[in-house]
Amino acid sequence: MNLISLPKIELHCHLDGSVRPETIIDIAKKDEINIPSYDIQNIKRMVTAPLDCESLDEYLKRFQLPILVMQTKENLRRIAYELLEDSAKENVKYIEVRFAPLLHREKGLSIEEIIESVLNGIKDAEKKYDIKGNLILSCLKTMPVDTVFDVVEGGKKFLGKGVAAIDLAGSENEGFSKEFIEPIALAKKYGYRITIHAGETGIGKNVLEAIELLHAERIGHGIFIKDCAEAYKAVKEKGITLEMCTTSNVQTKAVQSFNTHPIYDFYKDGIKVTVNTDNRTVSNTTMTNEFNILLDEFHITYKDYKQIYYNSVNASFADLETKEKLKKYQPFFKRNNK
Repeated sequence: MNLISLPKIELHCHLDGSVRPETIIDIAKKDEINIPSYDIQNIKRMVTAPLDCESLDEYLKRFQLPILVMQTKENLRRIAYELLEDSAKENVKYIEVRFAPLLHREKGLSIEEIIESVLNGIKDAEKKYDIKGNLILSCLKTMPVDTVFDVVEGGKKFLGKGVAAIDLAGSENEGFSKEFIEPIALAKKYGYRITIHAGETGIGKNVLEAIELLHAERIGHGIFIKDCAEAYKAVKEKGITLEMCTTSNVQTKAVQSFNTHPIYDFYKDGIKVTVNTDNRTVSNTTMTNEFNILLDEFHITYKDYKQIYYNSVNASFADLETKEKLKKYQPFFKRNNK
């Protein structure tokens, strides 16, 4: 398979985890932001997590530096544009970018201004490249529940105009879904689609509760349904799509190695899996690299690749017109069936 040339879809990609190291330095100099180093190699080491990272919490520390340079409209717009540009260059045709608006208010921007700036960057890239983007608003489980209402309300006016869904992200405590029932229910009422980070750090039951209590349509990661029969059954029987991120999961020690990742076992058992980078910079990866891992470790076939692509189309929060366009890459698949 010529992986680089095949069309791709990404459903789980964090904006602040995908900032170019060069951009961090450039913005820091331009805006006179004090960062630990202006040497590109040093910055790369600071924002890239090693494969032998000890935990999810250690992994999340890599986001501190990028967030420093994501506090103005101009910078948010640029970084969003560059993410779609990088994605388009490896034939990603559709991407859902997620980020937490509340992390970008240090210079007084409102939630609406923050969201609009990222959407403008996405639109800029759409005009130049053959790529379509939508935005997922992440809320952090570590912040007060009331802040989720703030994000839900702030993003409401952009629904159908680039904002597609709401998400809960960050460190994962057992039973977290119970705390967020009200704001996520309000988001659903307004028309947000629902995707929830769950089952990433050893708690399979969190996936079950995200589905039952928060009505999650998709689950970010979901690794540990493998250890919870009820969650596994719910995901499989309800057709819940898993947004899986192989490199990231090795880094955070959700799994110990690539060849012990459950993604292919899930796929063979009929669970709807998708392949994603999670964080292009923090995980030092691309969509092509993520599929190369599956090719090397599990010897996925062209048929597997195509099925995962269509899983991604069907599970996306895109409108019907966009989904139909994405499905029309069928001839491209036929030409590249090698």
